[in-house]
Amino acid sequence: MTALTDTLAPGSQTPIYYVADEHAHGSGGSTYLGFWIYVMSDCLIFASLFATYGVLGGNYAAGPAPKDIFELPIVAINTTMLLLSSITYGFAMLAMERNKVSATLSWLVVTALFGAAFVGIELHEFAGLIHEGATPQRSAFLSSFFTLVGTHGLHVTSGLVWMVVLMTQVASKGLIAANKRRLLCLSMFWHFLDVVWIGVFTFVYLLGVLR
Repeated sequence: MTALTDTLAPGSQTPIYYVADEHAHGSGGSTYLGFWIYVMSDCLIFASLFATYGVLGGNYAAGPAPKDIFELPIVAINTTMLLLSSITYGFAMLAMERNKVSATLSWLVVTALFGAAFVGIELHEFAGLIHEGATPQRSAFLSSFFTLVGTHGLHVTSGLVWMVVLMTQVASKGLIAANKRRLLCLSMFWHFLDVVWIGVFTFVYLLGVLR
């Protein structure tokens, strides 16, 4: 049990209490806990967006339905890009564990390229829908669709920016403990986005076309 000791400050009658036997804290433990809390808060955000789409996704307001505007082959390619990026990020983590800086950076570059391809295809999809008049203002279905898929896309974009920053730090300072901790946090974030997208692909696109 930790003991408390009290002493008098020089020239003062006020005792100072401090921990005499402070126990050690694991390096980065608070960072991982804080990041898990953040991921859980993101889970709540996406759960709310999925619930909103579940309620509003069938309200077309005489506008286009999912089967009229969704192109599953393109969505399947986009899904493949994100899934491959998750695999390549795993290879980056394996290289990091072996302290191979160049291999880690190489796999991160490949991951970023797959992620950028995903965002690019999604922006192309959005541009095509808007060009056809399927805008968020057209119906409750389209409003909830753009909000859910767009929020996920913003998260992927944020992850890409974060990844570029980490690549710069690893290139300049190497695989120090702080950089490894940051890469592990980004790994959790990136794989979380993968799981969310599988839900989007299944719940929004596949079920939408089958309605």
